[in-house]
Parts: sequence; structure tokens; C-alpha cells
Amino acid sequence: MTVPTLMQNHQRKTYVTQLHKVYNEAQQAALQYMTDRNAINLKEAGLTSTASAANWVKTYFKVVTDCGTDSTPCFANEYKRLNGASMGDLFASGFNKFVLASGASFAVSGNTNGRVQLYVDTNGPNGPNIIGRDTFPLMLYENAMIDDSNPGLTLTAPLSKEQREELFTTICSAGSSGTYWWGCFGKILNDNWEMTY
Repeated sequence: MTVPTLMQNHQRKTYVTQLHKVYNEAQQAALQYMTDRNAINLKEAGLTSTASAANWVKTYFKVVTDCGTDSTPCFANEYKRLNGASMGDLFASGFNKFVLASGASFAVSGNTNGRVQLYVDTNGPNGPNIIGRDTFPLMLYENAMIDDSNPGLTLTAPLSKEQREELFTTICSAGSSGTYWWGCFGKILNDNWEMTY
């Protein structure tokens, strides 16, 4: 192996390790939220709005910066796809944004069906700011499971391996689905926490 190949493999492992850490922290926080409210799912527990999602983050995570609905300084001003195409500022003004003690940036948006959209930049505003490398959309489902984001496919998790592969093929790796940018996280889940793309 050449030195650049070794460096690239190391970087990929670092990104996945950071993503796995945020994933575990969010998974534990969701389960604790349900337990604390003696609820059978997140909807029953009251995680049904962006305000309740923001309070969930403030209560169950170590937050070092609360950006409110502003992107800076929590996130970078520009993100790119794997193919290099610019996506600009990914984070809508309606999301609440935070920097966690781990250095990861976290944006949340809840809705009435008990799902919470989680946007994660594993190393905050630092580069490379590429979707599928250090930046991922995830979905916290009503049953407190975290899987790939798929607003139109299903309300429950886990997604099937086939659903994840389709999202990866049609959106993440294709890079041609307009403003959609999910699909990379599901591929990592399918490949047992390895970044094989």
C-alpha cells in the first residue's frame, strides 16, 4: 500500500469511529428519555417537536455551544457531496444546532410523529465537510432506533438492507438527487461500521 492509501484508510476509520460515538450517545439518550418518562415510544414520551428535540439534546448531552437556529459557529458554511458538488449551507434555519463535548456538531428537528431528524458533523465545522465522510443525516425513529434518514419510506426502524442500499445508490453515491443527501449512513450500517465507498 502507498502512503496516500494508508492515510485515506486511516481517515475513513477516524470518521466512522467519531460517527459511531455520536450514534451510541444519541441512542442511549433516546432510550433514557423514554425510560425517564415511563413511555413505550418517543411519541408517547413527548419528543414531538423541534423544541422538545432541542430540550432533549440540552438535557441528555454535554453541550458546549448552543447556536439556536444559527448555523455558525456550530457548522461550516459550505458542504460538498462525495463527487465534489457544492451543497452550500445544509442546515435549515428551523433546526436547533449544538456543538457537543466530543467536538461533533448536532442539528435536530422533531415532528409530531415522534421522529427526530439528526444532522451530524462528526468534527464540527472543521473539514473536509463532505457528506458521507464527516457529515451525515440520521433519523431517530419513534421506537428510539437510529437509522438512515428516509422521510418518504417508512415511519419505523430498522430499514431493510435493500432500502439502505437503494438510498446509497440513488442519493449518496449518485449525488444527483437535488437537495436530498441521505443514504451514506445506511451503507455504513450495512457494511458493519466500515466506510467501504
